[in-house]
Amino acid sequence: MNTSIIKQVLTSDNTFSALPLRVVAGIIFTAHGAQKLFAWFGGYGLDGTGQWMESIGLAPGYLMAMMAGSAEFFGGLLLILGLLTRPTALVLAVTMLVAIFSTHLTNGLFISNNGYEFALSLFAISVSVMLQGGGKLSLDRLLVNKLN
Repeated sequence: MNTSIIKQVLTSDNTFSALPLRVVAGIIFTAHGAQKLFAWFGGYGLDGTGQWMESIGLAPGYLMAMMAGSAEFFGGLLLILGLLTRPTALVLAVTMLVAIFSTHLTNGLFISNNGYEFALSLFAISVSVMLQGGGKLSLDRLLVNKLN
């Protein structure tokens, strides 16, 4: 594969500003994905989440639960590491848009009413990380330095 394409995807701002966004969002996404995939942290696992997704019109529910759970769990881990940060953040941003429009939008803004404020915050963090990349303390940065 062309190393210039790889460099473009992995290159990021040479600052620490992405670090707190990546780590905090990564922890949150990983935990939410673990709820969906493994029934950890009070979650319902693939079967329960799949049934719920099917009930709101996201079918087939099991597959949708696996896709959302995998995007969140593995995407969260990749954000924490700062590995493939830009494409990962894009996938997570799209995941949050799906959550907003399929579940939360009709409930208004506030999370106390199951509104979209939390998903919107995670969407904004994902877009920010996607635009700036993993930053100074990321595996992406180490890989780019090795390619140079």
